[in-house]
Amino acid sequence: MAWNIPVRTAVVLLGAFAATAAGPRAPDARPVPTNPDEPRLANVRQLTFGGENAEAYFAFDGTKLIYQSTPRGAECDQIFVMNLDGSDKHMVSTGEGRTTCSYFYPDGETILYSSTHHYDRACPATPDFSRGYVWPIYPTFDIFVADADGSNLRQLTHEFGYDAEATFSPVGDRIVFTSMRDGDLDIYSMAPDGSDVRRLTHELGYDGGPFFSPDGSKIVFRANRPKTDEEREDYLALLGQGLIRPSALEIYVMDADGSNVRQLTHNGAANFAPYWHPSGEKIIFSSNMDDPRGRDFELYMINVDGTGLERITHSPGFDGFPVFSPDGTKLVWGSNRMHEREGETNVFIADWVESPGG
Repeated sequence: MAWNIPVRTAVVLLGAFAATAAGPRAPDARPVPTNPDEPRLANVRQLTFGGENAEAYFAFDGTKLIYQSTPRGAECDQIFVMNLDGSDKHMVSTGEGRTTCSYFYPDGETILYSSTHHYDRACPATPDFSRGYVWPIYPTFDIFVADADGSNLRQLTHEFGYDAEATFSPVGDRIVFTSMRDGDLDIYSMAPDGSDVRRLTHELGYDGGPFFSPDGSKIVFRANRPKTDEEREDYLALLGQGLIRPSALEIYVMDADGSNVRQLTHNGAANFAPYWHPSGEKIIFSSNMDDPRGRDFELYMINVDGTGLERITHSPGFDGFPVFSPDGTKLVWGSNRMHEREGETNVFIADWVESPGG
């Protein structure tokens, strides 16, 4: 089907990227001063500069990063790829609609991401915050696969009602994702070609942000499981408007088939963006558990049995979306640190110190 892109959207997108190219060239990477309160992080470098940049994930060979970005002047996230030193940044999505949750296939020659462009090339409306801070759950998100340069785009999911947050098993056999296809926000898995879809979670509430363990046997995810009648009523009312309230999320782990679900965190805070340490024995995640106001998000690590909680970052504002390189030598994450404008988020990379002080 042919679509006509609205003039305003085209002007904003082209203007944003043209201004970036024509203006003073940002460095590929910039060293960041060492924070003595962050002994796990060495040789920290800033990889993006300005706008909203986050959810950077390593290729399975550890040589590239795929991430989402809203450059200054643009309206919607698009998907980009860059080298680990911040060089060769280039867009691999269509430049239309809104995109999210990109990931490499294990072969490194194919990418996943979710997009709304096939319904409308304009950005979808931002949510109404009259009921507090909420996340939009756009029903027009579907999961797409493309060659690593963005060409040969194919649609994997076709159900109306939010298909996103897709990631790949390191084993290469399954994709895991979040969908509203059965009326609630649950986690599903499917074959790499989009076939053999299986529902993995069944409790009322939002289940999302799933990632396979390094051996493909387990899945870590975040969830909001409403307990009281009031919480269930609020959840369902918001869901009916295409919204969720992310103020109370806990970290869970389950087997790859959805069995043996266990809760790792029990602090009542907004715990999200969990990711596996390459050992398969620890989970790194973001949380506002140490800020009574709920505004300061830091990185934490915890054992898969829920013990050994350790705080990783100590920086005002937001630190989130932590991801280890496949060999465990590097950590990449999104942060407000070093921002030039209030609220901007950039991608940072650091050498991971496995044994601080050792």
